[in-house]
Amino acid sequence: MDDRHAWEQPGAHEEAPGVWRIPLPLPGDSLKAVNVYAVADGDRLVMIDGGWALEGSPELLAGALRSIEYQPGDVREYLVTHVHRDHYTLAVAMRREHGGSVALGEGEKATLDAFYEVTVHPDIAALHEAGALDLSRMLAAWRGERDTTDWEYPDRWLTDGIDVPLSTRTLRVIATPGHTRGHVVFHDPEHGVLFAGDHVLPHITPSLGVELVRPQSPLRLYMDSLATVRALPDARLLPAHGPAVASVHARVDELVRHHEQRLEIMLGEVRKGAATAFEVANAIGWTRRGRAFAELDEFNQMLAVHETVAHLRLLVEHGELTASSADGITHYAVT
Repeated sequence: MDDRHAWEQPGAHEEAPGVWRIPLPLPGDSLKAVNVYAVADGDRLVMIDGGWALEGSPELLAGALRSIEYQPGDVREYLVTHVHRDHYTLAVAMRREHGGSVALGEGEKATLDAFYEVTVHPDIAALHEAGALDLSRMLAAWRGERDTTDWEYPDRWLTDGIDVPLSTRTLRVIATPGHTRGHVVFHDPEHGVLFAGDHVLPHITPSLGVELVRPQSPLRLYMDSLATVRALPDARLLPAHGPAVASVHARVDELVRHHEQRLEIMLGEVRKGAATAFEVANAIGWTRRGRAFAELDEFNQMLAVHETVAHLRLLVEHGELTASSADGITHYAVT
């Protein structure tokens, strides 16, 4: 295993006094693991994120906890950064089996409500509006069942700016919408660490607004949230995917530059004649390797279209593009 993937090795890895990073598996081919963090709280633990409730994951988490002389029943609370299944569903499963409570950012309530209430996936219309007609039809034809057994509401909703006191430290909840509308991070200023969830990742750029109830401008929310985190004292970055790194600020600066460059690239494609988000997405490269849109699988094509929409909407908000609708499809033009 090369150094870039060394962080995926199972176990409990101490990243700061009383803080252990525990990688748990993911089922995909590209992203292999999600980090959850065990934080000492006297003779108890608080977990940052829970992981994905896959077969075998409860046993892996329990084994990692035993290696640092704790048991699953010692977890008093799971503080979850956002509602995506790779962060939330194992926390729910562990609560059922071993007790403890689950907390989630209050902005995620709309998504959990929609999970139970929505009957027609809203992305069918969103992809049509973006000009991705084949992807929209494919999603409309999908007949997979939505399994609700892994999902439950949290015990409490976390509001921006509250403190979560532990015996060893105090964690400040900071709302960081963008990746999801209710994403939060947990800041420990005394010990100089930030539990960043998917808001700031060391090797990849987080997807934007991947949720049943999408905000109108997820990139604007994300850029504002990056500025919020950048204004904090610099800290050690403890991310959900990837290794811990020394500086939150350095990575935030890279992410800001990345999105500024993507905005300029997409604006350039509209100048060259691309009129819809689908046309722009097809004209540019994706992932660190600059892969062509056609090389992506269908799920990642959908993500790419949604991310393109987010950038184009921000360009409209900045006054650099105009948007108009024809036959239910949004067309962009340079102002």
